[in-house]
Amino acid sequence: MRLSQRPALGSGRLSVARRRLLPLAAVAAATALVLAGCTSGAGGGNGSSTKPDTGATVNVGLVLEPTDLDIRTTSGIALEQVLIDNVYQGLVGRTSTNGIVNVLAKSHTISTDGLTYTFTLQQGVKFDDGAAMTAADVVWSLEQVKDTPTFQNTADLADVTSISSPSADTVQLKLKQPDSGLLWALSGRAGLVLEKAATNDLKTTANGTGPYKLQNWKQGDSIHLVRNSAYWGKKAKVAGVVFKYYTSPSAAINAVQSGDVDVQTAVDPTLSAQLKGSSDIALKTGKTTDKYTLAFNNKVAPFTDIRVRKAIREAIDTKALIKALGGAGVRQGGPIPELDPGYENLDSVDAYDPANAKKLLKEAGKTDLTLTLEYPNIYPASIGDVLTTQLKAVGITLKVKQVDFTTWLNDVFTVPKTGLPTYQLSMVDHAESHDFGEWADPSYYFGYDNKEVQTLYAESQTATTQAEADAKLRQAAKIVADDAPAEWLYTATTITAIHSGITGFPTSSTSARLNLANLAKS
Repeated sequence: MRLSQRPALGSGRLSVARRRLLPLAAVAAATALVLAGCTSGAGGGNGSSTKPDTGATVNVGLVLEPTDLDIRTTSGIALEQVLIDNVYQGLVGRTSTNGIVNVLAKSHTISTDGLTYTFTLQQGVKFDDGAAMTAADVVWSLEQVKDTPTFQNTADLADVTSISSPSADTVQLKLKQPDSGLLWALSGRAGLVLEKAATNDLKTTANGTGPYKLQNWKQGDSIHLVRNSAYWGKKAKVAGVVFKYYTSPSAAINAVQSGDVDVQTAVDPTLSAQLKGSSDIALKTGKTTDKYTLAFNNKVAPFTDIRVRKAIREAIDTKALIKALGGAGVRQGGPIPELDPGYENLDSVDAYDPANAKKLLKEAGKTDLTLTLEYPNIYPASIGDVLTTQLKAVGITLKVKQVDFTTWLNDVFTVPKTGLPTYQLSMVDHAESHDFGEWADPSYYFGYDNKEVQTLYAESQTATTQAEADAKLRQAAKIVADDAPAEWLYTATTITAIHSGITGFPTSSTSARLNLANLAKS
């Protein structure tokens, strides 16, 4: 499970045999609707022809603060958002559209059978404490993750059988079976390279190889990064970055207007109008993998009847819902968002058709249906209001129950020993990228069990080419969409407010990763 600006669920790369859940961090702003993540350093501001000020410090507004800084053991997307790419790096990294790029690896190759990954390392890489990075550091870092169950994302390396260094500039991974998601895993926590000999306290300090160094952390207030003058690559264009935390959407807007921040991420779409019209502030919209999902409990009646599931989907006008929430979203007709492997536009599947929804309910003998929707109270009540109105139009009475997040976890997400969760409908943001495996896991709280989907997903995981993996995922996703085990209300978009003179700030997936290697201020 993953939390970003809002509670969000995800299981990352799953296999039929195993599942990785990212544990909870802290619950943040109740009305923050927009997230995203980025890692490429691409992105933009208002642009400027003025020469960049290499002595400048850029203030960036965020929502969720880490609970501590230990990148190995501390859960929560807030830690990845500020430290990965900027302070810590891996053999490979991600672009803002979830592509894989070499970072500490100058190049990499994959054997034709998909069982051997060979990485050629960059030269001249140093840690913040001045020590040179060696292949031994890389091997040790990966082995630590693989062999330590308490480390974050340890299951991502489950298919790796050996990690070695055939030469001083080479690291090689051997697998027991092909794993099409391995590079993606290595672009996250599982692939970060730390110094074997370092003795620093990871909870309060950091010793990485990135373009920035951790200067200090004022808990409850801010995190300050400074330029790493000994960085092995292209030096940062600003002297430092200060991340300031605003849990109130209104306070975040005020910080932009007053100039307390140069950039504000996750601008609440219902408040964004307050920033429009300013010649000094640009509002940039970016993509995310945040999937606002109306889950059906497929284990209990009436959701065991596909006609009821399809009727609910066809009763919901997702365009109207997105508009009611400020417009910060796009339609998503199936389980895979646009930025993820296997995406296909499935908006036409069970599209809005209230007349046919009534017909399906009549055929199912459910013309006077009452259902309960339970979802966390950190999401707007307006979601429940819109769904109540739309379902009433086809003869379904919806009782909305908003609860605190802990209660939601106990009532909905945690499947009891009986294997039969009792909720009927629920709604939450599944923000994690590459998390289609949730639909291939019958023990997940959706209660969705389709053997063909499970087989196709397993085949996608062991594919030896990305094209083959994508094809398997598309097949599986179409089956899931046709089965209607949920309604994918929308994929969130994110709004970033950027003051003039700021360039190189990423604007997609900004809640997941913020690669600020190209950030500049003039």
